[in-house]
Amino acid sequence: MVDLPPDDVLTQSGLTAAPGGRILVLACGALAREILALIQLNGWDHMTLACLPAKLHLYPDKITEAVEEAVQKHSANFERIFVAYADCGTGGLLQAKCDALGVEMIAGPHCYSFFEGNDAFGRHEDEITAFYLTDFLVKQFDAFVWRPMGLDRHPQLRDMIFGNYTKLVYQAQTEDPALRAKAEECARRLELDFEYRFTGYGDLAIALNDVAAKK
Repeated sequence: MVDLPPDDVLTQSGLTAAPGGRILVLACGALAREILALIQLNGWDHMTLACLPAKLHLYPDKITEAVEEAVQKHSANFERIFVAYADCGTGGLLQAKCDALGVEMIAGPHCYSFFEGNDAFGRHEDEITAFYLTDFLVKQFDAFVWRPMGLDRHPQLRDMIFGNYTKLVYQAQTEDPALRAKAEECARRLELDFEYRFTGYGDLAIALNDVAAKK
């Protein structure tokens, strides 16, 4: 069993691939806990995980280059590499790069979509004013939302940034009362209505199962 570093380390530094395994899952640090849970739950001993720093989501223009460098770095050591990133604000550039590199990636515009299930998420046409958090982002709310947006220094920016939002949707991967309470507090801080939606692992579990099953 891999010992995960703290969430702030996953945010800033990511996760180095553990030795062993034929298949490498190259993921965002925000997905490390979920992917390792699935690997351990299903006994996928032929699969290992490496993560890029979760903070790259604050700079989507850097994701494609970082993924390319990581794929090139690891390609000689694994039979296959699967990229556990959705488009994540790259405007199709990440998919094009993965196609050029000959590696697969998970389908969907972002993790909020594949956690809920891309088909189900696509039916939420009325949620243009929803702000989403996952387990990881609830725990790292200050690092990903509050401080980068300057709300710790200039709380008056809340109306400018979130004035058109109506609710915060917490997509929970685990049933954790403490995380739910913290998500509710995040909604209060942003002055948004709160909605709890247990998603589990969604399409992430389906995609990794397909990868694990391929010979």
